[in-house]
Amino acid sequence: MASTVTTSKDSAATSRPGYGRLLRTRGAWTFLLPGFAARQPFAMLTLSIVLLVQHTTGSYGAAGAVAAVTGVSMALFAPYTGRLADRHGQRAVLVPGVLVHAAAGLALTALALNGAPLWALFAAAVPTGASVPQVGPMVRARWGVRLKGSPLMATAAAFESVTDEFTFVVGPLLATALCTTVDPSAGLITEAALTLVGGLLFAAQKGTQPPVAVSADGHTRVRHASALRVPGVRVLIVTFLGIGSVFGGMQVSLAAFTESIGEPGLNGVLYGVFAAGNMLAGLACGAIAWKVAPRRRLIVAYAALALAASALWTADSALLLGALGLLVGMCIAPALITGYTLVESLVPAGARTEAFTWLTGAVALGQAAAVTVAGQFEDRLWDGAGFLVPMGGTLLALATLLALRSRLAGAPRGRTVARGIGHREPVAVD
Repeated sequence: MASTVTTSKDSAATSRPGYGRLLRTRGAWTFLLPGFAARQPFAMLTLSIVLLVQHTTGSYGAAGAVAAVTGVSMALFAPYTGRLADRHGQRAVLVPGVLVHAAAGLALTALALNGAPLWALFAAAVPTGASVPQVGPMVRARWGVRLKGSPLMATAAAFESVTDEFTFVVGPLLATALCTTVDPSAGLITEAALTLVGGLLFAAQKGTQPPVAVSADGHTRVRHASALRVPGVRVLIVTFLGIGSVFGGMQVSLAAFTESIGEPGLNGVLYGVFAAGNMLAGLACGAIAWKVAPRRRLIVAYAALALAASALWTADSALLLGALGLLVGMCIAPALITGYTLVESLVPAGARTEAFTWLTGAVALGQAAAVTVAGQFEDRLWDGAGFLVPMGGTLLALATLLALRSRLAGAPRGRTVARGIGHREPVAVD
């Protein structure tokens, strides 16, 4: 597929990265709009499960455990889904995935409402998480095709982070409103319906999906080693696990905090403030022409995130908690954006969907672990003890990032990256 930067005029247009330039990229809107619709349910899933299961069991620990199984399942299966999308095309993976996810989500809802035992909820949570459509990584992979070699890639990473966070502003508010004013099951039912409709619309945009690599004979697909073999990707996975601990710890702890003060409706508002801080910081990151190297930006941003997250457990009022949540959200966006940007220099194009799903899966896994631990803390310790989880998760991830930061240096262009990733299998020659 030809690059969108084909003339001197286009080159001038992309010489100064900005959102206006980015959104004029040829074909962008054909996948942006359905992509937004398809990823919206992801922001509703965990909170909808927590609110439904807590309502039917009366335990945040049980609710967090079911949500955690969903998150772990997604984290384990997401990279495999990304690899299949790289090899067989996004549409071939997405269509059956959204059908399975909608069916599994409705089954989980029915089991919870009928008082099924916890093991049955766990069993339904596995396919629900495993089939979560990886639309965000797929959109990022499409940007990679459209902007190959363009300085707008960093802007695209920022734009995607802003889009993700906008869904996390709308999603929790929608889930909370549905579960508290309509029915405890309404959030999960709506999530399943939106996943089905949005996912099928996104899958229909065949013209912008990354091409499937084939060998010179035009028949055999080029085999790629796993993106996990890239040392820098493994470091990023750890850092994204820490970010996931913030999301999971906030979701459970905010729900418990607002319940303890008799204002459960504030849950969605406070989480929306947290996500809004992330979104605003993401907008600012994308508008800046950065001169600082991405690796250094990631370290600074992550240190700020760990510091802000360490203050959450001290909040004793909704107002203070909202302010601290806003600050934490503003620190997350630069770390996320820079991490996704580093993938471009670390991983070849043929393995990037998989790389992005490893990072997305790491966030989900960190979120799942945090939901479980925070739920136990809220049940067994004091109100607000769950906020210790984001502090611990980010501090551990920061220590790992500092120790292994040298592995985030990208290989020079034109050289082999990560033990032959993206190369055909060797053939015998005389």
